[in-house]
Amino acid sequence: MNSTAPLTGSHLRTYETIFQHPVSHNLAWHDVHALFRLIGRVDDEANGNLKVTRHGQTLVLHPVRTKDVASVEELMALRHFLERSDLADPTVEQEGHWLLVIDHQAARIFRTELVRGVPVVILPHEPDDYFRHAPDSQDFSRGKEKPEPASFFTSVAKALAAPGKILVFGTGTGSSNEMNQFIAWVATHQPQLARRIVGSLVVDAHHLTEAQLLGKAREFYATQPKVHA
Repeated sequence: MNSTAPLTGSHLRTYETIFQHPVSHNLAWHDVHALFRLIGRVDDEANGNLKVTRHGQTLVLHPVRTKDVASVEELMALRHFLERSDLADPTVEQEGHWLLVIDHQAARIFRTELVRGVPVVILPHEPDDYFRHAPDSQDFSRGKEKPEPASFFTSVAKALAAPGKILVFGTGTGSSNEMNQFIAWVATHQPQLARRIVGSLVVDAHHLTEAQLLGKAREFYATQPKVHA
């Protein structure tokens, strides 16, 4: 099955443990298999492998040799499968609700519909086509460096190319508010992207967890009027 019901109890704990940072060394394969049987289809293959299918995405699990998930590579394979199958979920609107959290140290981009998504993180002073998925985006910092808007903002805009509404969170005031500078830059250089920005808010991003940031974003989007075709 491809369950669309919210995860609860042990299944929710297992899901969150897969995305935990630092990585957990107490993630039992029994719990992983139970989670996958709830949210997807698990087929036993003749060679002993398990084939997991969810929202058109597949993952092959080899016979386990340890009680717990033993390596970071195995854990990342589980994490990436959940990310891919979350994004492929047909119950999620094609046009996403995006959250951009930006300051002079980095930009983090989340899709707010996902139960737990790993953000794209963009750092200042990197090539225009450079961005990454971070295991814990709050680990990335560039101290007091001031990015060049022409490169930093271009990379952020490129990462926001997928359709959907955009909410922007920033910190600071005046010239130190990277959020306002990005919005002004987009209005001049990326007018189509600018029209997708539906709100902006100054927050204390350095003292809020990613879950709290996403909670604020979901509250905002919940108050937005729904547009019907």
